[in-house]
Amino acid sequence: MITATNLTKTYGVNTVLNIDSLEIPKGQSFGLVGNNGAGKTTLFSALLDLIKPTTGHIVNNQIQVDQSEAWKPFTAAFIDESFLIGYLTPEEYFYFIGELRGQNRADVNAHLAQFSDFFHGEILGQKKYLRDLSKGNQKKVGIVASFIGNPEVVILDEPFANLDPTTQIRLKGIIKELAAKENVTVLVSSHDLIHVTEVCERIVVLNKGEIVKDIATSEATLKELEQFFAGEELV
Repeated sequence: MITATNLTKTYGVNTVLNIDSLEIPKGQSFGLVGNNGAGKTTLFSALLDLIKPTTGHIVNNQIQVDQSEAWKPFTAAFIDESFLIGYLTPEEYFYFIGELRGQNRADVNAHLAQFSDFFHGEILGQKKYLRDLSKGNQKKVGIVASFIGNPEVVILDEPFANLDPTTQIRLKGIIKELAAKENVTVLVSSHDLIHVTEVCERIVVLNKGEIVKDIATSEATLKELEQFFAGEELV
């Protein structure tokens, strides 16, 4: 489904991404972990054609992302608050995204009704602009908007950050349900090792832009990751 080949990103003399080869099959729930500066957001940004690789390329469902926009109709993402439109209310933003994805208001309303517990009465009907919401509530809007139109690829960068524990638990259930769908590929980056091991069937560790671990998730995965980041094994 998604492949990265000879992918690098360099700023001046600093190489922030250096991946020889990475393949993510269709339908996989894929986790990306690493310390600050490891290259996680850079990789996702390249995948979404937000930045141009220095070398190499990424292919999404047989489409090279920096050569064509044909991948956009089946790919959705929420990276950070810059994806939102601050002067819109949540409802206006959801309808805007729905229109882009061929959904009418009834479709969008039916979609939003599935997330009433996740919204916890703090999003819809509040008569607030997105710019006036808390970071956590902005994140809720961005995450749910990324699901509109039944995309085949969903990319979420640090989705658990700024969310309270109850919302984090609800989000894990949402991601698990999404990942259980046969044809949906879910990519999640997170600093929280517990969350990512619970929702992803495969985890890749980036260190200084390079892949240093590629793990099929098992009962031993969390301990292995904790030992790695504690420095109890060599990089």
